[in-house]
Amino acid sequence: MPKPAPSKRIVFTGGSGVAGRHVVEKLLSYGHEILNVDITPLDNPIVHTLQADLTDGAQAFNSLSCHFRVSEPFMDEVRTPDAVVHFAAGIPQPMRIPDNETFRINTIGSYNIIESACKLGIKKIILASSITTYGVTYAEGDADYPHFPLTEHSPTEPMDIYATSKLCMERIAHSFAKRFKGIDIYCLRIGAVIEPDKHAEKFEAYLTRPQDFKVHAWSYTDARDLGNMINCGLETDGLGFQVFNAVNDEITIEESEGATEDFLKKMCPNTVVMRTMGKREAPVCNAKIRDMLGFREDYPWRNVMGRHTW
Repeated sequence: MPKPAPSKRIVFTGGSGVAGRHVVEKLLSYGHEILNVDITPLDNPIVHTLQADLTDGAQAFNSLSCHFRVSEPFMDEVRTPDAVVHFAAGIPQPMRIPDNETFRINTIGSYNIIESACKLGIKKIILASSITTYGVTYAEGDADYPHFPLTEHSPTEPMDIYATSKLCMERIAHSFAKRFKGIDIYCLRIGAVIEPDKHAEKFEAYLTRPQDFKVHAWSYTDARDLGNMINCGLETDGLGFQVFNAVNDEITIEESEGATEDFLKKMCPNTVVMRTMGKREAPVCNAKIRDMLGFREDYPWRNVMGRHTW
C-alpha cells in the first residue's frame, strides 16, 4: 500500500465562501494545515481566519508570511507555507457591483496573491478560474460555445467582465510562472459548484429543465470533488503553468434526453461536435485533470441521487 502524501501548510484565500468552506473541509481530511484568508471568518474551529483585503498588496504579502493561528506568545518562527490556494475572487459574478469595480477587485487581488507567493518562494499556487471563460454563461444574448467537447485549448472569448477578470488572472499567472522557475501554478476552470446539501434541489432543476442549463454547459463540479482535485494538484509537482477543466465526469441530463452527443446536436445545432463523445460524457472535458493530476471523482451525481438505470 502506498504511503499517504505528507501533509502541507496551505494558505487558502476565500475559504469562507460557498465552495471554499467545503474544499477546506476536504483538505483537512487529508491532514493538511490551513490558514484561511477572507474578509469573513470561517465557521470551523480547526481553521483560523485572518481577515484581509487582498486588493491591498501589503495585506496580501503579510497574509502569506504570517503565523497560522493566534498564540500567546508566538514560540515558533514564521514559516513559508507549502502552497497557496486562491479562491478569493472578490466578486463572484457580474451585476453585484459596477463592472469596473468587479474587474479591479478580481484582477488586483489575484495579482497581489500571485506576486507575493512567487516572491516569497512558495512553490505551489492553485487558482480558482471558471468555465465562464468559454463565453456563454454571462453572455449578452444566446451565445454558442466554440465546439464540443470543451477542452483547455478551446477558444476563450467572453464578453462579460467576470469571465474576463478570470482570463486576466490566468494570463498574470502564466507570466509569473515563466519568470519564476520551479514554481507550479495550476488554474482550475471550475464548473457550477454543487454543495452536498443542495444536490436534490440543483439536480431537480437540471433534470426537469435541461434547456435552461446551456449556461453551465450541462456540466458541474461537486464541492467535495473540487477538494479532491485540489489535493491532487497539491500532490503533483513539476508541471509548471497549467490550466485544467475542473468538473465532474458526466453530463447533467436524464436517460430520456438521449446520449451526450445526440443531446448536444439537438440543443446546440450550430455548434460542431469535434469527436465521438461518451454516452454520459460531460460537455466540458476533464480528461486533462484526470490524466495529469490523477483525479478520480468520489461523488458522481447519479450515485448521489440514486440514479443507476442508464
